[in-house]
Amino acid sequence: MMRAVLLCVVLATLLPRYAEAAERVWRLGVLSLPNRGAIRSVTLPYLATRGFVEGRNLVVDFRVGTEEQMPALAQAVVGEKPDVIIASSDWSVHAARAATSTIPIVAAPMGADPVRAGVAESWAHPGGNVTGVCLIAPELEVKRLSLLHEALPSVHRIAVISAHRKIVEAGFAPLRKAAAQTGLELVEIWVESPNEYAAAFDAMLSSDVEALMIEPTPELNRDLEKLGALAVKAGLPTIGGSREAAQGGLLIGYGPSIAELEQQAASYVERLFNGAEAADLPFQGPTHLNFAVNMRTAKKLGLTIPPSLLVSVDEVIE
Repeated sequence: MMRAVLLCVVLATLLPRYAEAAERVWRLGVLSLPNRGAIRSVTLPYLATRGFVEGRNLVVDFRVGTEEQMPALAQAVVGEKPDVIIASSDWSVHAARAATSTIPIVAAPMGADPVRAGVAESWAHPGGNVTGVCLIAPELEVKRLSLLHEALPSVHRIAVISAHRKIVEAGFAPLRKAAAQTGLELVEIWVESPNEYAAAFDAMLSSDVEALMIEPTPELNRDLEKLGALAVKAGLPTIGGSREAAQGGLLIGYGPSIAELEQQAASYVERLFNGAEAADLPFQGPTHLNFAVNMRTAKKLGLTIPPSLLVSVDEVIE
């Protein structure tokens, strides 16, 4: 009889706690530029496999807007008191960090080095409320320049097209230095909307550029097929920041898998939901870089890709 009474007391104590845990609803805030759709295709499916299911025990607050709208959107997200905020770009990260110093923020991904950008004390120990994944963009741009030069050794004048000059240009120093060391001349072209693409290519041709690098900003990634068609029309061999760039019509694509980075970021959301501290979760870079060459584009441009370059390619698009 005494055992039965004790069992009832224990159950009466524990059951409310289990019920509370079962009924717990997590809140995820998402700050995103337009056309960053990997949250739906990668992050939420991953979280669902770990028991965090939208509509059941997970509420997702999406806030999508332009760079200029990010500060206001970040304030709105913070006002909903999420457990974690996903920030899908540098602009989102900085806006979220300005809005809160306590809610964990997961960069998914950011392009700049988080330490140089001032959002982390170190890669291994961020120290604040921001962690996540990074594209390590400046180092990759130097590698893309090298690949383009290897593919086209006679080329010396190369255009670089990018958006968001206020933020992106700060990371151009390694690229400019690498170009100068190899005797290459860079022509920097800055655009802020698709309406400026035609004029940008006119400027390239008037500057006698011989090849083109496309910075993997969100907007330019969105418009890769359009930019690839303009590049072919202008007769410019072009390299972009991902395998998808070559699949979309550019001559060369080199860079990380965004889906892989998104999954790494999703695993951080899971760990933060389960009680980890952002300050203790190290920033991660890409674990694998994809390299693709579009031979159809090479044929249109009348180019022969050196066999020495093709041996290291992950995908040849015939």
